[in-house]
Amino acid sequence: MADVTNELLYEVLKSIHARMDKLDIGLSDLRSEMITTRGAIVTVQQDVHHIYSRLANMDQRLDHIEKRLELRELAEAQARFEPHP
Repeated sequence: MADVTNELLYEVLKSIHARMDKLDIGLSDLRSEMITTRGAIVTVQQDVHHIYSRLANMDQRLDHIEKRLELRELAEAQARFEPHP
């Protein structure tokens, strides 16, 4: 079996330490990217909420217009049967 010296152990530990530093840097980058992505998702959710609000407002306005048109059509239909002077 090969002789394991303190110098060999030291070199292996240095290599492991360097790899761990690279992993820490990569993990830090991933965390910052995840924070950025979360912010973008929140922005998209807010935009979707505003779109739904606008659609609800337009739906209410359309209902109001349809109701007025139905009343007008009803009045026009009823006017045909009333005597005109």
